[in-house]
Amino acid sequence: MSTLREFFIEPFSYGFMQRGVLSAVLLSLSGGLLGPILVLRRLALMGDALAHSLLPGVALSFLFFGPNVPALFLGSLIAGLLTAAGSALLSRLTRIKEDAAFGALFVIFFAAGIAIISTLGTKLDLMHFLFGNILAVSANDLWLSAGASAVTVAAFGMLRRSILLETFDPLFHRATGGRGGLTHVGLLCLTVVNLVAALQAMGVVLALGLFLLPAVTAYLWCDRLKTLLIASVGLAAAGSILGIFVSYHANIASGAAIVLTLGAAFIGSAVLSPRHGMIARWKADRGEARSVVHRAD
Repeated sequence: MSTLREFFIEPFSYGFMQRGVLSAVLLSLSGGLLGPILVLRRLALMGDALAHSLLPGVALSFLFFGPNVPALFLGSLIAGLLTAAGSALLSRLTRIKEDAAFGALFVIFFAAGIAIISTLGTKLDLMHFLFGNILAVSANDLWLSAGASAVTVAAFGMLRRSILLETFDPLFHRATGGRGGLTHVGLLCLTVVNLVAALQAMGVVLALGLFLLPAVTAYLWCDRLKTLLIASVGLAAAGSILGIFVSYHANIASGAAIVLTLGAAFIGSAVLSPRHGMIARWKADRGEARSVVHRAD
C-alpha cells in the first residue's frame, strides 16, 4: 500500500502531474477512437507522415510570432492540412499513389522545418518539439487537448455510419451515394488536429504512438469494432497514465515513457493473445500440420 502511495498518490499532488494526467486522458479519448480506424484502413504510415509534416508550421510560426501557443497550433494545423490536401491532389492528378505522395511530401516538409529552425536567430529547442514533455503542459495546452477530443468524439457520433462504411466497404459506401472522399479527408483532418493537440505532450515523433499502439494492441484481442474502440481508448488512457508516473520516478522523457509502456503492452499481446498472438498461431499451425500428416497416413 505504501509503495502504491509513493508511486501514484504523492506525485499526483503536484499541479503539473494533474495537468499531465488530464492531458493524457483527453488525448487518449480522441486518439483511442482514431487509432483503430487508421489501422483498419491501413493509414498508419500516412499518420506518421502527417506527424512529421507539422514541423515547418511550428518553425514558421515561431519565426513570426515567437512561442505563442495559438500561433504554433495554427501553423502546425496549416502544415498538416497542406500535406493531406497535397497528397490527395497528387494521387488524383498524377500516377503517384497516395501513400507515395504522403511519403514524398512528409520528407520535403520535415526537411523544410529543420532548415528553417537551423537558420533562426533565436534558437528553437528542436528536441522539445520532436519528443515533447507532457509534464510541462499549460492550461492552454489542456484547452487544446479538450477541443481536439470534443471535435473527434462529436465527429464519430455524427458520422458513425459513414466512418463505418468507409472503413470496411468503401466501394459500397460510394455506390450507395456516400461521400467517401469527404469522409477520408475528414479523418485525415481529425488526425492532423489531434497530432497538433499532442504536440506539446508527446512531440512530433512520438505523438502517433499514442494513437496507434493502443489500437494495434486492442486489435489483437477484439473482433468487433465497438469493443475495439472501447479497448483502444482504455489502453491508451491506462498506458499514458502509467507512463507519466514511470517518467516522473525514472526521470526519463515523458513521451518516451508513455510510448514504451504502450509498446510493452503491444509486445505482450502480440505474444500472448489467445486467438491472434504468436503462440496461439504457432499452436494452430502445428495442429494443422499434424492433422495433414495424420490424414496422409
